Amino acid sequence: MEKISFVTSDRVTIVGAWQDASGKRGVALLLHMMPETKESYAELQTRLAAALIASLAIDLRGHGESLVCDENATLNYKDFDDGGHQASRFDIQAAAEWLNKQQVMGLNRLALVGASIGANLALQFAAEHREVAAVAALSPGLDYRGVAAAGPVTALSKNQKLLLVASDDDSYSAETIQELAKISPAKITVIKFKNAGHGTNMFKAEPAFPEQLTRWISEAVSD
Repeated sequence: MEKISFVTSDRVTIVGAWQDASGKRGVALLLHMMPETKESYAELQTRLAAALIASLAIDLRGHGESLVCDENATLNYKDFDDGGHQASRFDIQAAAEWLNKQQVMGLNRLALVGASIGANLALQFAAEHREVAAVAALSPGLDYRGVAAAGPVTALSKNQKLLLVASDDDSYSAETIQELAKISPAKITVIKFKNAGHGTNMFKAEPAFPEQLTRWISEAVSD
């Protein structure tokens, strides 16, 4: 795993963990939930590399190591208003630009994986860049801090793949994926657990899930 960094259009330094994959078939961009960090995807990155999928997990602004903005001001997500959280869209755009500069692969071989607010941000990016191959949304919500899911989901193309995952004990997300599955033109797969919790916590509660997710990503970026 290689630590990398890049600067967003609004001058925030984003730190990420880059896992290359020999003979790679595709690439995944991994977006954590609040208040987690890029490390919540470490196991998944290892599995993806074994499946020939490169991956970049980033610390969204105000989390982990992504704490510095222009003029060395310090960011903390706990201090953000809704606009501060919504500005994380610049982090994702900058991550995609970093991948492009590395000549990793085009957006048509990119899968976004997001958890909680990261899921909504991933959906937003994929809706704005319809050449993105796939989105895996773990515990999305209809609205997290002003980052909505329904509009982006309806804007996905019929050629994009969408995985919706939630657990029944996380009622808001469980209800959300039911609603989203009804309104998207994308190629949808739904996974619902019973007592797996929220976001990337589902990796621990359902030990088979990381491998299941890896297979879905591998198939989605290879089609």
